[in-house]
Amino acid sequence: MIRVLLVDDQALLRAGLRMILDNAEDMSVVGEAADGGHVVPLVAETRPDVVLMDIRMPDVDGVEATNLVRARFDQPRILILTTFDLDEYVYAALRAGASGFILKDTLAPDLLSAIRAVARGDAIVAPAVTKRLIERHIGTNADPLPRSDLELRSLTEREREVLELIARGLSNAEIAGRLFLTEGTVKGHVSRILAKLGLRDRVQAVVFAYECGLVRAGTW
Repeated sequence: MIRVLLVDDQALLRAGLRMILDNAEDMSVVGEAADGGHVVPLVAETRPDVVLMDIRMPDVDGVEATNLVRARFDQPRILILTTFDLDEYVYAALRAGASGFILKDTLAPDLLSAIRAVARGDAIVAPAVTKRLIERHIGTNADPLPRSDLELRSLTEREREVLELIARGLSNAEIAGRLFLTEGTVKGHVSRILAKLGLRDRVQAVVFAYECGLVRAGTW
């Protein structure tokens, strides 16, 4: 059973989400909050697997709430709810540790699929959307943000190749074909990359690759 915490300032939307999730055999809504400021104590109390988090709230928004949760807990996974796929806060939420985002007009079956994917450790941001987010918020001419050279040097040459291809939006199968590896070998490389860099998922790996200058926006 996937335990879900709902965080949104609109009571009507929370009611609709609860109805959808409670009708799923493998999900249970364990709590609700109308503002990000209530998330940390609720996470401590209810121990959800996934927080479905609104990005824009009047007091504590989804970005700050994500930071607060990540500072205190390894779990839960955080899935951001937003009205627009290029919401100005989404990139900040991904950097803060969210595992992806979905639009508020997402169909119920897709919403349930996204929650299941995040609960099992996957990231929910399509490569094309990630590319647009990176290009908007880092910019094609921006200098890389400061990251430790030691972090990048901790990777083997092959791992750097895999990281670059992840950042360019390739799936494990596509990376395997490009580098003449098995898909299982690529999965192993991805796991080691995330572990060495202290990253949660592929989304954060993409952000890292741009911030350290391994890949530049507008070059692919």
